[in-house]
Amino acid sequence: MNSRIALLAPALIAFTALPVAGQQRGLTTHDALDVRSVSVADATDDARWVAASVRTRRGRTDTDHFRFGDPTYIAPAFGELLVIDTRDGEVQALSENPMQFRAPTWSPEDSRLAYYRRDGDAYDLHIYDAISGVDREVALQTDKELSSSAPLVWSPDGARLLVALRPTGWAEEARAAFLQMTEGPVVVQDSRNDFLAWDRVRGPDERGILALVTTDGTVEELLPETPVQSVRFSDDGAAVLFTVARRLKTPYGRRDGTEYSVHRLPLGGESEVVVEPTERRIRAQWNATGTALAYAEEGNVLVLAVGADSATNLTADHRELIEDGDTTELSFSVMAWRPDGGALLASSEQGWHVLDMAGGAPELVLELEDDEDARPGRSLVGWSDDGLQLYLGYSAPDRWWRGLQRLDLGSGDVTDVVLDEGVYGSWTLSDDGRTAVYSRSDGDRPSELWVMDTRSGSARALTDLNPQLSDVAFARTELVEYLDVDGNTLYGILYYPPQYEDGKAHPLVVEIYERFFHNGYNENMNLVTANGWFGFRPSVEFETGYPGEAWLKAVPNAINKLIERGLVDPDRVGVYGQSYGGYAVNLLVTQTDRFAAAANVSGKVNIISFLGDSPRITTRNYDAAEVGQDRIGATLWEQPHKYIQTSAVMFADRIETPLLLLSGEGDWNVPATNQREMYYALRRLGKEVVWVNYMKGGHGAGRASTVEDFHDHWRRMFEWFREHFGDEEDATADRGG
Repeated sequence: MNSRIALLAPALIAFTALPVAGQQRGLTTHDALDVRSVSVADATDDARWVAASVRTRRGRTDTDHFRFGDPTYIAPAFGELLVIDTRDGEVQALSENPMQFRAPTWSPEDSRLAYYRRDGDAYDLHIYDAISGVDREVALQTDKELSSSAPLVWSPDGARLLVALRPTGWAEEARAAFLQMTEGPVVVQDSRNDFLAWDRVRGPDERGILALVTTDGTVEELLPETPVQSVRFSDDGAAVLFTVARRLKTPYGRRDGTEYSVHRLPLGGESEVVVEPTERRIRAQWNATGTALAYAEEGNVLVLAVGADSATNLTADHRELIEDGDTTELSFSVMAWRPDGGALLASSEQGWHVLDMAGGAPELVLELEDDEDARPGRSLVGWSDDGLQLYLGYSAPDRWWRGLQRLDLGSGDVTDVVLDEGVYGSWTLSDDGRTAVYSRSDGDRPSELWVMDTRSGSARALTDLNPQLSDVAFARTELVEYLDVDGNTLYGILYYPPQYEDGKAHPLVVEIYERFFHNGYNENMNLVTANGWFGFRPSVEFETGYPGEAWLKAVPNAINKLIERGLVDPDRVGVYGQSYGGYAVNLLVTQTDRFAAAANVSGKVNIISFLGDSPRITTRNYDAAEVGQDRIGATLWEQPHKYIQTSAVMFADRIETPLLLLSGEGDWNVPATNQREMYYALRRLGKEVVWVNYMKGGHGAGRASTVEDFHDHWRRMFEWFREHFGDEEDATADRGG
């Protein structure tokens, strides 16, 4: 391991409780703060050099949640930026201590890494030379600051970078608007304005000036203030391609309120409108040369060449009926251009198709299974640069069998590059498809980075990020299959405690949300199992209009499956959830009293007041209730009874389960006032309830607060369940200070 990496080790293990010699131990809250999680940020075209992002929970503590919505505030997200040579495994950390960084991007010649590095309340531009090992700041020759959400794109010749700058006076204006909304002294909101007041406050975050920066810091502004997205160069570097997303009003739906247009800016020339402004969202994909773009519209795939009067519809004559007797036609969407620009990969209900630019019927290259429940998960990882092969991420639908496959477009043969019970992520391919860099976990431990020769299948680990956890016995995982009351086949993940004794019924703590399937290291479940309890994450099946029934239909059946196997003590079962999961817990305990104890972490209890009690996220809660996650399927005024039915506080008198409520005073998503409603209701009804409000916490209560609150959050959770399990023994997990 590189010596600079080793310098980080003392800080990482400072709070690790050492075990008795020869014994392993469960994960502690001190451990959890410093578990290092890795992902591939970017790789060179030949996959020799990899920029890896390493993060910890400690790096995200101490967020000032009360500044959510302040465009000038940069929330902490400290970590390590590593540069790894995949040939010899040499690792170089770009700082001796954790830092905050964004957008690591390799240069076209595959030797320089550009990235943004936080300095105080702003970001600086840095370039690291992988050959010399020199990291330097690029001093911009402008008095304007870099945007905290700026793109970072190399020109094809490696001489310049695309960035975005803040307008002069931006910070003062943005901060003043935020303070006006939070401190007043008078705040006025008027429906005659196109935007809600908080949308006007947050709007300045979209303000930016697209600019070119040379590697010696010379700055050339390309556009006036413009809300650009998806910025890139044409392959020859002669033009900049981008989408403009201009907000028109605060919307109460998902398909209006923003105007989209697509542009091409020849360097040294005037910007050209390629697609005229429309409120229909455009997800345009340019070909490599920047001469044509592809996009989907009403189920068709269209290709528009720069300068053409109209787009070519590649699928209009090939949208056959999905099933005989059904009037529904195939609907196509764009996936990727072939590297040579001569064809597109598109998807439909049938499968994946290759659409030739010369015309003709779409070629079905990967047929999907008719039964969606039996259909493996597949994702496009890459297209080999010769255009002959596709690489696919693969996941079986009914067992843990995952990895990478190669599809030969000529023969149609699918070859397994690697398939096993591991958990894979961050798949990144070299241009020729011969080298893959990825993250991998054995299913229980935190992931590491690996490199593989995709022809031979030989692979080796590039990192060993958590040596301080060598004595930790991580929870062993098992996929559990069961039926809900409607006969749906569902799955849950069971986490075994390190102290598991075969033939003994253990306590169980269930975490609920929506659907769970994949395993891998999970902080929550490892802290739960360290107490000697099983952890379990069961899935549920929703029906729009009746969301509150989902958990009652599935969760008890899932628990019964474990009890029938003799694994779980039926009298010592607890349940908790966070956010939507906390909302689920509160609904569930109004419908059943089978749990010894329950905990709602940052979950709403009254969906009616929730519609408008989170002003900083403007209209999102209306959208969530009507057509989003809450799945009510109607407005409050169309079907008020369904809003009542899915508000647990309306049925607080039915709750017999001791309930712990955990909230954060700075929670911008589910304000603590929503949970307060349940506390006052249960107290009025003479029920057992405890409400803990972390005054520095955000969404996630103590888990989204200070280090001290993180320990306190879990200590209270463990003590709550232990008390109601009737277990007087000391917790085996280190519960913090």
